[in-house]
Amino acid sequence: MKTLLIKNALVLATMDDSGREIKGGDVYIEGPEIKKVGRGLKVKADTVIDAAGCVVMPGMVNTHHHLYQTLTRNLPKVQDAELFDWLVYLYDIWKHVNPEAIYASTQAGLGELLLTGCTTSSDHLYLFPEKNSGFFIDTQIEAARAVGMRFTATRGSMSRGRSKGGLPPDSVVQKEDFILKDCERLINKFHGREKFAMTNVAMAPCSPFSVTTELLKLTAEMAKKWGVRMHTHLAETKDEEAFCKKLFKMRPLEYMESVGWVEEGNAWFAHCVYINEAEAKRMGHTHTGVAHCPCSNLRLGSGIAPIPMFLKHNVPVGLGVDGSASNDSSDMLGEARQCMLVHRLENVKAMPARKALELATRGGAAVLGRKDIGSIEPGKAADIAVFDVSGLDYIGSKSDPLASLLFCGASHRTKYTVVNGKVVVKNGRLTQVDEAKLTERANKAASLLYRKAGV
Repeated sequence: MKTLLIKNALVLATMDDSGREIKGGDVYIEGPEIKKVGRGLKVKADTVIDAAGCVVMPGMVNTHHHLYQTLTRNLPKVQDAELFDWLVYLYDIWKHVNPEAIYASTQAGLGELLLTGCTTSSDHLYLFPEKNSGFFIDTQIEAARAVGMRFTATRGSMSRGRSKGGLPPDSVVQKEDFILKDCERLINKFHGREKFAMTNVAMAPCSPFSVTTELLKLTAEMAKKWGVRMHTHLAETKDEEAFCKKLFKMRPLEYMESVGWVEEGNAWFAHCVYINEAEAKRMGHTHTGVAHCPCSNLRLGSGIAPIPMFLKHNVPVGLGVDGSASNDSSDMLGEARQCMLVHRLENVKAMPARKALELATRGGAAVLGRKDIGSIEPGKAADIAVFDVSGLDYIGSKSDPLASLLFCGASHRTKYTVVNGKVVVKNGRLTQVDEAKLTERANKAASLLYRKAGV
């Protein structure tokens, strides 16, 4: 079993219950597991990382993404569009994705996450064109394993096309029975139930406006039966709220309660911008989680989720970078910084740097139902981010190196990222894939997608 020692950290932030921040801290790792944490550890290791001048913290956890969107960043026609118009335009491009586009975009997005301190990511892939899409999730999992990311693949779905009053083209929606059979196949094939599992699978109908009520009900029943979690978008925009009130005569969360999604503590919702306090109390009582995506919500003008209110009512909250067509980046540290800043509009004390980092680590782990990640302590997975804060862009910030990660810095790249005890970023570069070749591959896939769509 290979061993790793990270030593001499300027600050080692454990993010455990003690909230320890150890100056000159060390972490000793055997295989995938953290074994010792402290100062001046007297151990020998196969590999030693000198973290002098660095902040060492748990790897961050991304609770919401659409990795295929990495190929459609920054498109001029929807740079200033709100969600529904943005979706309608992009669906007609995304309907041309193929297995190569899925593989390249998955590796590109996950690579960017690893480079910015994220060690576990979920992904919400809900787009399945009629041709060659049967193994999209399998392809994603293969790509995640190759790049070295701990991965929660959510088998997304859409069953309400434009002909039935939904937003997506009919060519990318599927029948309920087919969706559920494929979910069962993926869960049986890939869902790891063991400690330190590198792959999990969840069930994830896209949204209230793109799936049928029947699919939502069946998902809740089958998720309980198969012992997996559920995920979807919810209460992201005022348009969605109006849609739910018109079609279902209910607010979005009320509608999800009616189909069995707010009772078992095994669901998490992306966004939750338009949730009131009574609903937040219900979510806290049932341990229903939130993937907070501040960059995307600002980019699309959707609003600001009431995260301080959620935390007051013990709602599990993690961070999500969301799709790279509504964030245009997979920068996990940047997401934590945005979280810290956006909630200061009404109260400057609403979101301290440490709270934002806690949401990015322990919070995300709780949202994904993982007890083995999110903190640096013996028995947890060896998922660690090492940030160098010794440079010019951190001058004057040594009074609080941990907070400087969010307040300062011209680059969000880690010096080292460790996943499951394996170094996957070294000196600011990916170790498992060639970044230049991956960039070229993904850009080719994007160009082909644009040509097919006539963009």
